[in-house]
Amino acid sequence: MVFSLNRYSIEEFIKKTEQEDKGEGFFELETPRMLEVNLDGQVWAKAGAMVAYHGDIKFVRESILEHGLGTAFKKAFTGEGASLMKANGKGKLYLADSGKKIIILHLQNESIYVNGNDLLAFEPSIKWEIKLMKRIAGMMAGGLFNVRCEGTGMIALTTHYEPLTLKVTPSQPIITDPNATVAWSGNLQPEFQTDISLKTFLGRGSGESIQMKFAGEGFVVVQPYEEVRMNEKG
Repeated sequence: MVFSLNRYSIEEFIKKTEQEDKGEGFFELETPRMLEVNLDGQVWAKAGAMVAYHGDIKFVRESILEHGLGTAFKKAFTGEGASLMKANGKGKLYLADSGKKIIILHLQNESIYVNGNDLLAFEPSIKWEIKLMKRIAGMMAGGLFNVRCEGTGMIALTTHYEPLTLKVTPSQPIITDPNATVAWSGNLQPEFQTDISLKTFLGRGSGESIQMKFAGEGFVVVQPYEEVRMNEKG
């Protein structure tokens, strides 16, 4: 019985959950839902994603003019969901986003589109640009925004539960629900379509009546969850 009680002691709890250095580099998964950034310089991160840090680190919210007037214009439509912050300094920074699963990717002169709500952090070597899909603004409140990341370096994205990656080929286009779509390869340009039968069956306000169609050669990442966009609330 004494042994059983020791399993639940504070000492045992600390031992099981304590941070440990794994030597994995700039980005390190402390848990499947907690990202450690071994910072010695700068990193871009989703605004509000900081959970804890130690060391000498300063945080600066991205200026809407930092990426030019084009991005400033887009931010007027995308709202807070696209806000980023810069962390500068030296130390360990811990990031998380609503308990979502974290995926680390190392881009090697490659590009990827990530839904604006699902991009957690990326190295300053990555070039990025906010893309607003204005063509669907009439179908989804405020439209849909994503971030195109390109270059060489690490990025971290998040998903609700386990992601599924579907391959897109010329003979097999993939159609997805926008609210379940996390990321796709940088060479793909999705088209938006409406499904009248789904709209009739599910009701005119149903998000499933709007679909993203990916055609060509590449991949698309989906999650088993329909994420309500910040600009769809209310």
